[in-house]
Order: sequence, then structure tokens, then C-alpha cells
Amino acid sequence: MNQSNNPSELWCWTAGQMAEGIRTREISAAAVLDSCLGRIEQVNPALNALVEVRRDEAVEAAREADAAVAAGVDLGPLHGVPVSTKVNTSQRGHAVTHGVTAFADLTAPGDAACIQGLREGGAVLVGRSNTPTFSLRWFTDNALHGRTLNPWDPSRTPGGSSGGAASAVAAGMVPLAHGNDIGGSVRYPAHSCGLVGIRPTVGMVSGWEPTGELEVDLPPTFQSWAVHGPLARTVEDARLALHSMTTPDLRDPFGVPLAPAPDQSQAPGRVLLVRDVGLAKPQPAVGWALDEAAARLSHAGYAVEELEDLPLLAEASRLWFLLLWEDVRATLQPMIEQFGDDGIKTSLAGMYSVSADMWGAAPGLDAYIRGWARRGTLIRKLQEMLADNTIILTPVSAEVPFEHDADLSGQERFDRIAAAQWPMTCVPVLGFPAISVPTGLQDGLPTGVQLIGGRFREEQLLTAAAAIEAETPQAMPHLT
Repeated sequence: MNQSNNPSELWCWTAGQMAEGIRTREISAAAVLDSCLGRIEQVNPALNALVEVRRDEAVEAAREADAAVAAGVDLGPLHGVPVSTKVNTSQRGHAVTHGVTAFADLTAPGDAACIQGLREGGAVLVGRSNTPTFSLRWFTDNALHGRTLNPWDPSRTPGGSSGGAASAVAAGMVPLAHGNDIGGSVRYPAHSCGLVGIRPTVGMVSGWEPTGELEVDLPPTFQSWAVHGPLARTVEDARLALHSMTTPDLRDPFGVPLAPAPDQSQAPGRVLLVRDVGLAKPQPAVGWALDEAAARLSHAGYAVEELEDLPLLAEASRLWFLLLWEDVRATLQPMIEQFGDDGIKTSLAGMYSVSADMWGAAPGLDAYIRGWARRGTLIRKLQEMLADNTIILTPVSAEVPFEHDADLSGQERFDRIAAAQWPMTCVPVLGFPAISVPTGLQDGLPTGVQLIGGRFREEQLLTAAAAIEAETPQAMPHLT
């Protein structure tokens, strides 16, 4: 196919432009959907980003959106905007497959709270995005749906676990996508595909889902670390999606009845640049991205200070390998052994090996309890550091997007991947918000950085991300 990116085509518009155009009747929701469906038909067969598209269902939703405009009713911020949802999250009438063959017909009885929030915000739900098996890899491939490709470079991963979401947005199939994150699963795919991805503060976006046929008692890390968040091509689109997904719901054991707080800072604050915490030296393209982001923030008035190290982030990353993977071993391992494919089993063995190098082959209950106790101390220390209008600038990963199946190519390579992902693994342990924002291309691959802010300071991060975005050349992959 020879598909050029013509800005006049509706699928090229931002979500904000689409919503405004529909609201003012410059365009219709039906026309926007038709453009996005056309783009899906052109590029999805090659990328395999969306594994289910129900055209009739989406067309009916767009028709209803246009009828609401004509009736003059109050419209949500995403009214008529096409959005994809991830196959590991409940959407009524659709399978929650988790990329597992045995779950292919596991139909959700209703919407998860965050999906309901997108509907109430006016979104037209268009397709279901691919994920690795059980969403436990940084690579998107599984025995049920197959592999998703990165639209910038088909030899590189689109990231995981929200790799289908990232590939779909980067390729122009939808302007926004839903994802979730317990170890970088929103931030890393956004980075790999040149997008903005937000991991909000734990509890901001409800994790509640109707259980249906598969009710699982999730372990403590999944309850208190996993979050839902959006992927988008622009910071403002990510903000719109986050506000719609924020649905205070106390059925989530860690849910909080809050909406994102306005950015109260009177002027740009302080930025602490952390390149390395002693785990993985950044590759040259990663160093370039950090330099560019620091310069752009400085131009915007932020006081940028480089730190030689920030040991608590390295310590939090090590705790991720103890607490999360001991939880998986104790609760989910039998299900993975029964239903998982060879890829997830090999990758999981790599994770256990990394953890064993840090904590021993059998850490035991004492180490697990001490790890949870230490986590609270690290949270307090980081919150004190970030309380005074301060944010932290880090890599997203110490490496450019990984080659496909790099985690399956031997333990030595897996060890390097695990070390490179320290910015992804430290944040969930601590429960702070973080955002991945692009900085441009190097050798044809996207680059980006991560910003970490104080708890419930999402708007502060979005403001800083917008300052980086303002000096970043806008680009979309040209798929041929």
C-alpha cells in the first residue's frame, strides 16, 4: 500500500480537533469514524494492532453521537472521538482474552469503570488492541492474536503490554487508546511508538471491573500498583482522555474520590535530571533525548538540575522484582503454566532469574514483608523531594525500542533489558504519576523521556510535558 499522511484527512486530526469539529458541526462523528475505519483497513492488516473491530457497533455509536449533537444535549469532552480499548479490560459484549487462546470467548458482562468513563465522555469505541499473553511482557505477541508491529520500524517492538494500543494510535487508526500499566505498560509502548502516555496516581482511575466468569483474587501488587491510563499523539489529547477515564469508584480497593487537581504552580518549578541510577548506562539516542528535554524545559523557564544518582529509584526498581514476581509466583503461576504460551513462560523464567540474582532463589516471607515495609519509607522520601513544585526527568528506557523477542534470546540479553527498564519498574512500586513524552526521531526511531511528579500532580506533569512537546517536530510514520 502507498498511504500518505494527508493532514486534511480526518484520521490525522487530534482528538481535541475532532471533538471540537463535531461539537460545532463542522464535521460529523460518522465522517470521523469512516475516516478512521478506512485507515484501519489500510494499515491494520500489516501491523496487527487492533485484533477486533466491530464496524456495525461503532457506526451505531457514531450515529447516536451525531443525533445528540443535533438534539443540543450536553456533550462530553471526547464526544464522537474514536478510541480503542485493550483486550485485557472488560468492555461489555467483547471478549477479555488477555491474549490467551483458552479465553478467546470469555465475554465481559459489562464495562470496567474506566471504559464506562470513556463512554460517558462521548468516545466511540472502535476496536480492541493487542497485548502480550497475560500482559506480562514488554513485547506484544501471543498465541491467540499474534504479533503487533511498530509502525516506525517493523523489526522493533511497539512495546508492551499496551503495544497494540500504541501501534494503533501512532499509525493513525485512532487518536486515543486505553492502556494499563504495572511495569511500564502504558509508558514504554508510548515511548516505543513516539506517543504521549500517562500513568496516573494509583486510585485516580478506578481499576474496578465486572468479574463475569473469571473471578480472580488479585495479589497486593496488582491491586495497589496497576493503573489504567491513555495513550495519545499530543499532550492535550492525553489530558482529555485522562479526565474522561477518571471515574471515582470506591469498589476499587485503592480508589480515591478525586479528579485530577488543577496545576497550582505559579511558575515553572524545578526539574531534577537523572540519567542513570547505576543499573544501565543510557544509549547515545537516549542521552540525546534527555539533553533535548532538559534544554526545552530550561527554555520554558524550569530550573534544571542534574543529579549524579538517585538511589531510591534503583532501590524501588529492585523491589519491583521482589514484590511483583513473588506475587505472580504465589497466585498466578498455576494459571500461566496451564494457559500460557511458550513466549510468556520463557519471559517469566527470565524475570525469576533476575529476581533470584537480586533476592535469592527463594526470598521467603521475611524478605517480602521487609520489602513492603521499605516501600513505605521510599514513598515518603520521594514525596518530600517532590512536594516543592519539583519533578524528575529520567529516560523511559536506557535503550532504544528493543528488537522483537529480545527477552526470549537468552538470559544475558534479558538481564540487560531488565536493567534498561529501571525507569519503568521503579514508578509502580511507589505509586506516583509519570508521563512518557516524545522528543523526536533518531535514526528513524522515536525517542522520549519520562517525567515523574508528586502524587495527584498529573496536571503539573502535563504542563511540563507540553513544554517539551512545544519544541518537538511533529511526525507520523509513513507506512508503505
